[in-house]
Amino acid sequence: MTVTLRPATVDDLMPVGALHQRSRVAAYSSFLPAEALADPSPEAMGRYWMERWGWERDDHRMTVAERDGRLVGFSYLGPDDEGDPVTGLLNAIHLDPAERGRGTGRELMVDALAAMRARGWSRAVLWVLAQNATARHFYERGGWTPEGSRRDEYLGPMVTTQVRYARPL
Repeated sequence: MTVTLRPATVDDLMPVGALHQRSRVAAYSSFLPAEALADPSPEAMGRYWMERWGWERDDHRMTVAERDGRLVGFSYLGPDDEGDPVTGLLNAIHLDPAERGRGTGRELMVDALAAMRARGWSRAVLWVLAQNATARHFYERGGWTPEGSRRDEYLGPMVTTQVRYARPL
């Protein structure tokens, strides 16, 4: 029952969307109201990834994690959203809720950091919801530290605060 990581294909994007939605609900339901997590639907999230992939596939990388042939997680990375040429952005690590605590998130992070180094970046950054203590602890255990930047973004109808983390590669 080992996890395998591989580059995503276009056929993975709709299942990635459904997993992304399940992951968000499980991770955020302790601090966000249900109406903030009701949309988008799993199908809409899949369409989101189809569209995003169409625009970003040349300079971004999605990796999927499978256990026994079943999608259990993914990571997504690309250039820094603030334009720093030596910095890569870890856009996402999401897991199927049943996969939490099994080491898959860690494998996805280690793989993403190696891919960033291979692209010649010397620094990595990510944004995480300020209220998501579980994710923040996960990243801190992986060597990430808050760098002091914050931003407000909508998650459904709710404005949420995100904290920027960084680490050397």
